[in-house]
Amino acid sequence: MSAPGLQRRLGTSAAVFIGLGSMMGAGVFAVFQPAAQVAGAGLLIGLLIAAVVACCNAMSSAQLAAQLPSAGGSYVYGRELIGPWWGFAAGWSFVVGKTASAAAMAVAFAAYAAPAEWSRPVAAVAVAVVVVTNCLGVTRTATATRVIVVGVLLVLAVVVASGAFGPAAGVTGFDSLGFDAGPLAVLQSAGLLFFAFAGYARIATLGEEVRDPARTIPRAIGIAFAVAVVVYASVAVVALLTLGADGLAQASRPLAAVVEANGWPWATTFVRVGAAAACLGALLAVFAGVGRTAFAMARTGDLPRWLDAVHPRFATPYRAELLAGAVVIVLVLLVDLRSAIGFSSFGVLLYYVVANVAALRQTSGHRRYPRAVSVVGTAGCVLLMGTLPPTSVAVGSAVVLLGFAGRAIVTPRRAR
Repeated sequence: MSAPGLQRRLGTSAAVFIGLGSMMGAGVFAVFQPAAQVAGAGLLIGLLIAAVVACCNAMSSAQLAAQLPSAGGSYVYGRELIGPWWGFAAGWSFVVGKTASAAAMAVAFAAYAAPAEWSRPVAAVAVAVVVVTNCLGVTRTATATRVIVVGVLLVLAVVVASGAFGPAAGVTGFDSLGFDAGPLAVLQSAGLLFFAFAGYARIATLGEEVRDPARTIPRAIGIAFAVAVVVYASVAVVALLTLGADGLAQASRPLAAVVEANGWPWATTFVRVGAAAACLGALLAVFAGVGRTAFAMARTGDLPRWLDAVHPRFATPYRAELLAGAVVIVLVLLVDLRSAIGFSSFGVLLYYVVANVAALRQTSGHRRYPRAVSVVGTAGCVLLMGTLPPTSVAVGSAVVLLGFAGRAIVTPRRAR
């Protein structure tokens, strides 16, 4: 009996929107404040560093996905090109990090969409709705994400326009922002900002559901990444020039504060609704990636085998999706948004270390980019991991080691 498989239903456009849905969520609405707290205006340099590292990772992921278009992303690449333990490291860090990220996105959604006293129950309901949507089929996920992404891009266009044309728009001036952050602070901001770029990984994890993956996945990753870089840079510059580095660091809802400071108070509610929609769109895409990576790990025995079930009608890994949803619903009662960003960044950076090392093992016939791209990606990921907040590094390392210990215990028993 052959292993269960997924169906190829997604084209380039749908894959691009799923990647953008992941990147245009908690990142652009939530990550600039903690980055400003760490590095002030130096976050612009951090954004550049994060973009360079992410670009190298995207190129490595694109050429790997073209060679190995299966559900699971770097989990599959690590297993096939380096070894089972490397694959497990990628898959486990991705599932754990993105599960925490999903909880953070749900809490962020509820913070924008509901009163404070209702935020946790609303977050739990949002997770349940998203899980059901994903279980109904990947085409429904892509359609919902497409609608949300278009709305979010309109909101961000209003934010940028308020800085250029708002009646109270004024330019603080880069010379008054104070680029006095040290190298360590800038690198730490880069590690936090990397969290916002990680969405293109979702395109690779959907490799088994994309039509003509050798052509579609590299194109979709490149387009989604380029759009995200332009949007993030534009929003970061407008936010800094409007609020200043200190104002951005203190703003709990920075983009709403930008439009209000620029004389467009009517747009504050619009931005809040857009932020909630963005977090919801990111949650849709994140669950799609987590569910499919868990499905791929279960299919090879690195997670319990019963998680590799595919729904007979909707062709989705519904058991993996439902389990991830249950875990996230528990976490929304406990998670702290800022800590989750650092923890998620640690897991995702480790995931891309494996991707870049796997790309270095590809033969010349499968390599689309110079080996230096993967070398820079590997070094950049390791560097940014080391500069994340100590708590994020400690907790992330402990969880990864716990996963390794579990696999070391279970694998010999399964072999016997």
